[in-house]
Amino acid sequence: MRGFGYGFTSVLLGVILATRKVGSVRAGVLLAVLIAGSAVASVIVGAFADRFGRRRSYAIFFVGVAVAGAVVASNPPLWVLFVVAITGTLSTDVVDNGAASTLEQVMLATDDAGTGRVYGSYNAVGAAFGALGALGAGVAGVASGANNHAWLFLVLVPVGVVGAMCASALSSAVEAPHAEAVNGKRTRPVRTKLGPSRRVIHRLARLFSVDAAGGGLVTTGFLSFYLAERYGVSLATLGWLFFFVSALQATSVLVAPLLARRFGLVPTMVWTHLPSNIIMGSMAFAPTFPVAAALLLCRTTVSQMDTPTRQALVMTMVTPPERMQAAAVTNAARYSVRPFAPLVGGVLQSISLGAPLLVAGAVKGIYDVALWRWARGIPGVGPPGRRAARDDDHEEGSCTASE
Repeated sequence: MRGFGYGFTSVLLGVILATRKVGSVRAGVLLAVLIAGSAVASVIVGAFADRFGRRRSYAIFFVGVAVAGAVVASNPPLWVLFVVAITGTLSTDVVDNGAASTLEQVMLATDDAGTGRVYGSYNAVGAAFGALGALGAGVAGVASGANNHAWLFLVLVPVGVVGAMCASALSSAVEAPHAEAVNGKRTRPVRTKLGPSRRVIHRLARLFSVDAAGGGLVTTGFLSFYLAERYGVSLATLGWLFFFVSALQATSVLVAPLLARRFGLVPTMVWTHLPSNIIMGSMAFAPTFPVAAALLLCRTTVSQMDTPTRQALVMTMVTPPERMQAAAVTNAARYSVRPFAPLVGGVLQSISLGAPLLVAGAVKGIYDVALWRWARGIPGVGPPGRRAARDDDHEEGSCTASE
């Protein structure tokens, strides 16, 4: 439900901003606030969800999605969009959303999290329904025949309502282990904290924040705005394009766990991610929309393979009681830097419309190299056959990975 809703509205958002003649700088500020809201929501969930209840927190999130959709659909003034954005209930990404992805990542953690299989299926479902959502946005844009597409955000109302019902119906097995009954009496959950894995998680959080800084420059919202501005592409065309983008993502994240079993988590992350960043930078030089679309589709075939492997890596490096905080810290780190990226992107666009693509490719490439250097000696996540530790992180990472 969430994948469909965000696939639908992430395409709409950029088109709405372009239709309302919102300048590139103000559009960048709005996207920055939206991402900041995701970061704040992720921190709050990480701190209190285990105590408040994961299912209850998840249901409340979906209620917020429904309310946000109703507000945006009323075509409010720009300042109201800023208020909605800071709540963390909207997203420019189909799967990777702060509060929701933190909860989902932890609730899906299983004994096979180290292979990424469960996260591959999870991301594939999100991407597949995100593709349907993007296609639905294009079809709705053609059917409506109107210049004002804000009312289409009403799609988030049933998404939020059904999502809240599904969240409430989840099994109690998704709750924190220490929240289960002991000797027939239910214990009161306490606020979870990072323990022995604190250092390695903080290292990963810093690395992921570099990647997120680059990714914040090229969100779906930015790409739809960029393509609409530079090539004059219609909403219907963008809907079809992002349908194929999400469909390719769904396929690639299913392949990623297979590669991870053969080559390791980090090699799969780095050697699929790095080529995609080079292709992304080349999009800035695309002379026509067909060329830009072809490059985007080519990039998408490998660009998201690091998502299920990254989620598996985090869950592998910590003990079960630390999972909620580990997911919250790493996700919040990604989203805490991303708000600045659209601001920088807006400034870069005032110089050259395609400049954010070049800068994003360079920054994300730096992350790939840094991650490879850090993790190549850690057993279970680096290249097969490498068992020597390179620094103190190995001791923390290897003992929790074996668990």
